[in-house]
Amino acid sequence: MSKLWGARFDKKSDPLADQFTFSISYDHRLAKYDVVGSIAHAQMLSKQGIIPKTDAAKIIVGLKKIFLQIEAGKFKYDPKAEDVHTDIQNRLKALVGKSADKLHTARSRNDQVVLDMKLYCWDEMADLTAAIVQLQKAVLGFANKNKDVIIPAYTHLQAAQVVLLAHHMLAYVEMLERDKTRLFDCAKRTDAMPLGACALSGTSLKTDRAYVAKLLGFSKVAANSMDAVSDRDFIVELISCCATTATHLSRLAEDLILWATKEFDLVDIDSSFCTGSSIMPHKKNPDVLELIRGSSAKIVGNLTQIHVLLKGLPLTYNRDLQLDKPALFDSVDTTKKMLLVLAKIFASMKVKKTSALQRTWDESFFTVDVMDYLIKKGVSHRDAHDILGRMVRDCLDQGKAISSLSVAELKKYSLAFDVDVKKLLNPEMSVKIKSSLGSTNPNLVAQQLKQWGKKLHA
Repeated sequence: MSKLWGARFDKKSDPLADQFTFSISYDHRLAKYDVVGSIAHAQMLSKQGIIPKTDAAKIIVGLKKIFLQIEAGKFKYDPKAEDVHTDIQNRLKALVGKSADKLHTARSRNDQVVLDMKLYCWDEMADLTAAIVQLQKAVLGFANKNKDVIIPAYTHLQAAQVVLLAHHMLAYVEMLERDKTRLFDCAKRTDAMPLGACALSGTSLKTDRAYVAKLLGFSKVAANSMDAVSDRDFIVELISCCATTATHLSRLAEDLILWATKEFDLVDIDSSFCTGSSIMPHKKNPDVLELIRGSSAKIVGNLTQIHVLLKGLPLTYNRDLQLDKPALFDSVDTTKKMLLVLAKIFASMKVKKTSALQRTWDESFFTVDVMDYLIKKGVSHRDAHDILGRMVRDCLDQGKAISSLSVAELKKYSLAFDVDVKKLLNPEMSVKIKSSLGSTNPNLVAQQLKQWGKKLHA
């Protein structure tokens, strides 16, 4: 298999060196983008009179044939080719003959690969965004189905207060929305067309880079040829987007893993997303969620890898940059799978409503509500906090319910207490009396559910 640079050398490269340096085993997935970029490049070369129109026409016809093969799933990469660019070039030459040799005019693999990667990233950003929306819809659907369910909420993994389950779920919808906006921002910074920068300094040929940019959907041309061929910021940023999303998904998975335990007993995960034990017949393990949690570490590792890969590189292109692709491909693929699997889990997951109700009838959940009651009666926050602290010490720590105290006993803690305070000691009232914007108040949560429904189905 011929290389695009072989004439300079007086002997063939060592097979072991080829095996170590060839990237075709993973960069073959860029074939579609390589062809699309090459068609635009050939059109520009023809328009500018840099190559004959007859040669350009043959090249474009040949490239379109290759593109159709790729789209039909019939493209089988040649493992003996050095990289995807060489593979496409060799296939093109087999189709159109010597005309193919003119395609590489006024470009280098240095700018060619950056173009391929940017086009790939754009497509994957769109797919990731769609997968995020799919998960948001699934979470929202789950929240709507269970919008009246109240559950314990935690800080430090200790019981804190009660909230609507839907309110808890909407927190993740918000996180995922920010993940989408990060992808939108990344797409903007990917929008600089690098082709025509050549190896690093540009070309003396009368190219029209703006024309190529227009054909490929870029709004601008990369302004500096050295930056164009060495820029991998967009890859760092996309992996970073994946890492942040994966972190959110890991936290979501962890919540569900905890809720599925007998100790929490809040949800039942469908058996199709669980596995059993080879020795304990009773086990129903949330392995899929655990692997989502574990896979997030791999993506964070990929982000570290790409930063370390780049940090010591001088301008401009260095072969180290070839290794940006496995980290990127793995991050994108894994994040998409995590999003799609979680969406399916939410579609089939059930809430254990009786158990949830039992777990919210713990009066320690309502101490903040009682404290706010005192504040509304003119007691300072500090004094109210101390009053409730003594009450918790005397009652809850000794297994005695606050609701069992008489009015006279309550007034020993504060004269501001009256019998109406006992109305606060239940989960329905606790969520109902919240009134601040963004709180767990049922009316406010219902509004949020409605707004998100409109937004996600727009």
